[in-house]
Amino acid sequence: MIVSVVDEAGAPIPDLGPTDFVIREDNAAREVLKVGPATEPMHIALLVDTSRASRENIAHYRTALPPFIATLINANATGAKNQVALLAFGERPTVITNYTSGLTELERGINRLWALDDSGAYLLDALYEVCQGFDKRETRRPVIVAITQEGRELSYRHYDQVLGPLRGSGAPFHALALGTPNAGLDDEARSRNIVLDEGTRGTGGSREQLLTPMALAGKLKQLATVLTHQYLVTYAHPDSLIPPERVTVSAKASGMTARGTLVKDKILQGRR
Repeated sequence: MIVSVVDEAGAPIPDLGPTDFVIREDNAAREVLKVGPATEPMHIALLVDTSRASRENIAHYRTALPPFIATLINANATGAKNQVALLAFGERPTVITNYTSGLTELERGINRLWALDDSGAYLLDALYEVCQGFDKRETRRPVIVAITQEGRELSYRHYDQVLGPLRGSGAPFHALALGTPNAGLDDEARSRNIVLDEGTRGTGGSREQLLTPMALAGKLKQLATVLTHQYLVTYAHPDSLIPPERVTVSAKASGMTARGTLVKDKILQGRR
């Protein structure tokens, strides 16, 4: 598993070993064999809300995103750079900058972010399309980060069409939602809230509710630190024809929170 471990302040905890983790498959404890840094390069899909509701946030996006992206690109200890793609989801999901390690190219994409008049957010549609893209690219270590403003959700897909592909992608889904949570009673609002809740928890990601866009830069900095200080945790799995329905990871010590994503077999090819 790819695992993040943070303290109560949200900072990553270094120097952990096999005795610090508990992994369970369908509530059966498994032996943790090895723990080391996760060094496989990441492909990070960065989804940004450009709906009308985000019109007051664009300046904050342009300030907060460049240092976030720069940290992600340059953090891999092996020298292999992580790659980031920038997508907007005001109106239909649109690729602004495809996966690249070029900071200049990504900064140009950030400067092309504008709020679209008379538009709503298509977050669920964007998540679905990103997961499809990961499958087509056979992405080895995918990550999804979405920045969204609370407001109208106009996606054509509902939560039950998105949660499965999210879990199957192997990508932790990290969501930063700006504003007061939308408690709307329409189907689109309910689907959005379910995906923001279950989609983050069920993939080993995280959800942050930010009441002001001024908090965005600090939260992105914290998230970049967490993503670039993860563990690869290897555990013993018994031979079985039936895969486990649920795999969970936790930290033994109090005051630590562990979130993990089960690694796809293709990441381990050549390492066995």
